[in-house]
Amino acid sequence: MLLRTATILGTVLLGSPALAATIPVAPGGLTAAIAAASPGDTLRLAAGRHIGPVKVDKPLTLEGEPGAVLDGEGQGSVVTVTAPDVTLRGLEVRNTGTSLFDQHSGIFLSKTAKRAVVEDNRLRDTLIGIYVWGADDSLVRRNDVTGRTDLRVSERGNGIQIWNAPGTRVLDNSVRDARDGVFTTTSRKNLFAGNRFERVRFAVHYMYTNDSEVSGNVSIGSSVGYAIMYSNNLVVKDNRSVADREHGFLLNAANSAQFTNNSVAGRFAGAVSDSGEALADNDIPHDSEAMDGRLRSGTWKCVFIYNANKNRFAGNRFEGCEIGVHFTAGSERNSMTGNAFIGNRTQVKYVGTRYLDWSEKGRGNYWSDNAAFDLNGDGISDEPYRPNDVVDRVMWAYPAAKLLMNSPGVQVIRWAQKQFPALHPGGVIDSAPLMAPPAMSAPVQSAERNQP
Repeated sequence: MLLRTATILGTVLLGSPALAATIPVAPGGLTAAIAAASPGDTLRLAAGRHIGPVKVDKPLTLEGEPGAVLDGEGQGSVVTVTAPDVTLRGLEVRNTGTSLFDQHSGIFLSKTAKRAVVEDNRLRDTLIGIYVWGADDSLVRRNDVTGRTDLRVSERGNGIQIWNAPGTRVLDNSVRDARDGVFTTTSRKNLFAGNRFERVRFAVHYMYTNDSEVSGNVSIGSSVGYAIMYSNNLVVKDNRSVADREHGFLLNAANSAQFTNNSVAGRFAGAVSDSGEALADNDIPHDSEAMDGRLRSGTWKCVFIYNANKNRFAGNRFEGCEIGVHFTAGSERNSMTGNAFIGNRTQVKYVGTRYLDWSEKGRGNYWSDNAAFDLNGDGISDEPYRPNDVVDRVMWAYPAAKLLMNSPGVQVIRWAQKQFPALHPGGVIDSAPLMAPPAMSAPVQSAERNQP
């Protein structure tokens, strides 16, 4: 009986994995430490300069003590992960190679690196900061990424890049001076939430990525805030665009998306912080060439909608742009309700002959230039609002005609259109404009975002 018990105990012990160990790693010993480690071990990198590139080919945790630097010395990707269930935490990663063709990255997660966790790292002088290349269900959280300011924007890589990595979450990261803040292509079921982007080309760039969420992000002083292209069934909510130069939101062949509670502040004045307080002038980033002037020059278009269909815009605020919404290229069955258009030089630019009613179930949008009355006090204007008329269409087609804007002839045409609505050539009409801008709700964090 005793022999049988000992045999069973020995079998159980032999079949059980060894307990995970925490192994200190001094500068110069990382490659050997990875080779000697067992799956599940934690390699704790001491302060100092550890030389890369390195490859993590087994489930390990690489954790840096304060001052631990992983330096690729300009050769390829600094850290390449090929094993599943790897965690990289608390490292400063710097000095990648410079080949976009070879996808040189600070941290590169290959197709087999599923369920990776990349968190609380600092990336400097990296071509691509973090590249999730087919590693499903990865988590990229609380990383600080600065791009290669010594390169032109077109030569830089993206701060965080996703390719075909369903279930990946990108949360609470900070990216500046990269090409795009987050670029995703050919993926699905992703969550990008709580990130901050400064001085990039596109803060969030979606290509062929479906059934995903973009929420609670902020873009400051980029060329475009949120570029949604060739993607379907997205939830885009609680995001902010502050003084992005060209577009706050750009939609191209984006269909069946929900845009709610987002804000575009075309100029820095009037922008608010996450707590709802007005942002002070010293919150503007000044450390990039000519950025001060760009931030104050204003956003060209709060929203540009091109060949995008069946999208819903509700409860958003578009303020201080040259054009509030530019709507073109046959976009159909989009709804606009409960939005606020405030202080845009041109509220809507729509060159078309169809009539589009931007109200839903008796509730339209707020227009700051609508001199309206509400005699019954129901909060809805007593008259419809038309943001454009035939004179606007002439001005768009023949800009030189702006010299005649204040002429008696133009004023007569506009008076006639108001008296005889049949003269209008089609376009946008809000049949139930709001008398006051709706209050924006506080961002609601996703339960998924709070998971470890």
